[in-house]
Amino acid sequence: MMINIRWHGRGGQGAFTAARLLGAAYSSHENQYALAFPSFGPERRGAPIQAFTKLDTKPVVNRSEVNKADYIIFLDDTLFTEGILKELNADGKVLLNTKQSINDPRILTIDADSIAGEILRQPITNTIMLGAFSEVFEGIGLQDIKEAIQLHMPAKLHDRNIRAVQQAAVEIHREVVL
Repeated sequence: MMINIRWHGRGGQGAFTAARLLGAAYSSHENQYALAFPSFGPERRGAPIQAFTKLDTKPVVNRSEVNKADYIIFLDDTLFTEGILKELNADGKVLLNTKQSINDPRILTIDADSIAGEILRQPITNTIMLGAFSEVFEGIGLQDIKEAIQLHMPAKLHDRNIRAVQQAAVEIHREVVL
């Protein structure tokens, strides 16, 4: 059964990069396939964008945008509205980068901005949210994410991004367990 993930971010935050890294991590296993693609409005830094990752056990050929998602991931909480929950499948989850606490079992929060500032020293939360996702979605592990980073990102970005991914996994694990 296909798993649909929708990423929300702003131009320059790396939503499409995260969508691609997730696809690469998932498809590194036998009989697992992925397709990642962006949806841009005006292509400028800071403009809202969406990206999509589709995961399946058979080749993925459908490039249509995801209207009902299993997971919706927000790199920027200014893009989140309660209305987005209508676009979530019944057992779906939202993963939200925010400092706020939200009392809804469908919404998992993580302060990815703080992790980005501390470890990456810049406000880019894409790999952090990917690390958090690895703790929420059973079909992918932290090691898969690390390997995707090493294979698909410039070498100078490996160490910090892997540390950020690990920190995110620890922090979201606390929320998932609680």
